[in-house]
Amino acid sequence: MADKISVLLVDDHALVRRGFRRMLDDDETLEVVGEASNGAEAVRLAEKLHPQVIVMDCALPEMTGLEATRKILQSHPETAILMLSMHSEDTLVRQALDAGARGYVLKNAIDLDLASAIKKVAAGKSVIDPQLARTESLKGERDAALTNRELEILQHIVAGKSNKEIASELDLSVNTVSVHRANIMDRLGIHKTAELVVYAIRNGLVNLP
Repeated sequence: MADKISVLLVDDHALVRRGFRRMLDDDETLEVVGEASNGAEAVRLAEKLHPQVIVMDCALPEMTGLEATRKILQSHPETAILMLSMHSEDTLVRQALDAGARGYVLKNAIDLDLASAIKKVAAGKSVIDPQLARTESLKGERDAALTNRELEILQHIVAGKSNKEIASELDLSVNTVSVHRANIMDRLGIHKTAELVVYAIRNGLVNLP
């Protein structure tokens, strides 16, 4: 069948990928062309296989699903990315949509119809898990969404680095890093570094060191 929708599955658990593949193998309009177990591998395979749809786990080793999504869409903006996550926090859904994902579904949803979600994003539609808040409110509340640079700095903060160390690593001034750190906390409504670290990890905004 020449017009099958090509799909790349990205999840760090082989068992989960196998389960998803089994779901999709039953559908003659879909073809799983590859599997990746981390974000960096997802970027490589997207470049090599040019899948129409990528089913992307949000929390991945080496590179988060959000980061991989941004990298892939920079080179292949036509790719439809469907984000899968265990987390239903608004901030994370906003981050995924801002990164360019066309859909966000909960991987532990009992009624998860993965094939249907893949077909919708392949057709250019947006898919938001019905258990999540309304898409309109998510799109309207973008004030908490962090920029790529802020996410990069947040990653270093979670790794326990000082402003001076972050500035040196990213080739920025210490003052610029301080401003970014303050902006991140202000946007998220958090006032202590420890709370920021917990929030970032709990919401899957960073890779765990």
